[in-house]
Amino acid sequence: MDAAALAREVVSRLSPLYPDLVPALDHGSAYELLVATVLAAQCTDARVNTVTPEFFRRWPDPAALAAADVAAVETVVHSTGFFRQKAKNLVAAAKLLVARHGGAIPASMAALTALPGVARKTANIVLSNALGVHEGIAVDTHVRRLANRLGLTASDNPIIIEKDMMPLFARKDWGAINHLLVLHGRAVCKARSPRCDACVLGDICPRRGL
Repeated sequence: MDAAALAREVVSRLSPLYPDLVPALDHGSAYELLVATVLAAQCTDARVNTVTPEFFRRWPDPAALAAADVAAVETVVHSTGFFRQKAKNLVAAAKLLVARHGGAIPASMAALTALPGVARKTANIVLSNALGVHEGIAVDTHVRRLANRLGLTASDNPIIIEKDMMPLFARKDWGAINHLLVLHGRAVCKARSPRCDACVLGDICPRRGL
């Protein structure tokens, strides 16, 4: 089975198992998803979800956050780790959103990745899940692990992994494949002790690295 056929089969088999393809990060807008995703770097989604209600109560939109005191933001996001850099980036990003985009979240990769603290993974998550724009595939630790085990890439570099994967999946599935691999990675294809015997991809997975 070539890589493109394997990719199609992955989507076909995993989609019925995980029908609810939404981010684990609580959000009600593109702005809220952007903030939550930035905070989720090196932090669990569950932890971020305990922090964001207070964050959004105090800074409900980019204009409010642009005017925030960085030290106050640090206090609120402290438990997510790397809090000083995250607070600095979020306030700086909000200022750019206000200055360049009128406080709106831009619907392009170039504009989003121009914001402090926003790399391709974060931009892809926001674009796909909040704005319905598919410009790439968000590659996190789960996607990197499963893409390698499935033989969809031979790289550990998220940028290269994304480039390897994009031609293999239909553009309409670029957002979905991130969710499918993350959910399957958490439930079955774990970093340690993957449950290959219970995996619906077991007969087609080359199990690279295992």
